[in-house]
Amino acid sequence: MDIRHNYPLQYLNTFRISAYAEHFAIFQSISELQDLLKHSPKPIMVLGGGSNILLTQNIKGSVLKNEIKGINIIKEDKKSAIIKVGGGVVWHDLVIWSIENNLGGIENLSLIPGSVGAAPMQNIGAYGTEIESVFNKLEALHIATNKIKIFNKDDCCFGYRSSVFKEQLKGQYIICNVTFILNKKPKFNISYGAIKDELNSINKSPDLQSISKAVINIRQRKLPNPKEIGNSGSFFKNPTINNTQFKKLKKLFPKIVGYPDGKSKTKVAAGWLIEKAGWKGYSSKDAGVHKNQALVLVNYGQAQGQDILKLSQDIQKSIHQIFGIELEVEVNII
Repeated sequence: MDIRHNYPLQYLNTFRISAYAEHFAIFQSISELQDLLKHSPKPIMVLGGGSNILLTQNIKGSVLKNEIKGINIIKEDKKSAIIKVGGGVVWHDLVIWSIENNLGGIENLSLIPGSVGAAPMQNIGAYGTEIESVFNKLEALHIATNKIKIFNKDDCCFGYRSSVFKEQLKGQYIICNVTFILNKKPKFNISYGAIKDELNSINKSPDLQSISKAVINIRQRKLPNPKEIGNSGSFFKNPTINNTQFKKLKKLFPKIVGYPDGKSKTKVAAGWLIEKAGWKGYSSKDAGVHKNQALVLVNYGQAQGQDILKLSQDIQKSIHQIFGIELEVEVNII
């Protein structure tokens, strides 16, 4: 057991924010984690790929990094395969593995940064697919009791970019592994228009590999590489408003982008709102809004977490003043 002290976290978060953990350790198995919990000072913060956090201060207590690996088929038939994946596996590595093994269901989630353990917390989604569509169950360690609990899909209370682990049980459990059901005869989801256009541009028919390639191409054009510019992908959620409010906004802003969300609500494109409000390409103190995608806040080099936070709050105020819409943050602010 190797517990380090005053440990730098700058290269363990994709925003590349400089911050320190009072105590830091890595675990590669459930037993190692259970042992660490007996000796690590509280509070406990778990770190995966560091792709969905904004550090605004040094971290008191212990930061434990999940590096539980392994991708294993535990059951299969002619239609599907049930796979168990370590929480420390890089998400995109799992996507590539699934394609190489001709298993469908997560190809639309290609190139999403972060780890498998963090995926259910956010109910990650992109291009018409969310993780709950392939989710089976997960094993998580209860920090207070140091005991494993199994969560099925209903237990997780999945919502739009949310789950019980971001709401009622936030900070109480550490996700150790996740079990998915992937399809041997997948139904391809190319309903998201950009995928269709991209497949046409690369002259490919839909299959696991071509859909993944199309998504990767789209993401690489629109989103900055965290290795080059610090960011955590989409910073805000797409807000949902009632249809009456959307119709009023449509009269004022005819080009506003929105999609039906049930019978009475509309999901509005937060990126369109932010761009319309004039924030796209803005920067101050190395904190900025990306020039190609207004949903993405960036660290151009020396920005502090508080600089990014202040920028996000200014954007929220602006969107509320102009459109009467409350923007909700997708990133975990720490």
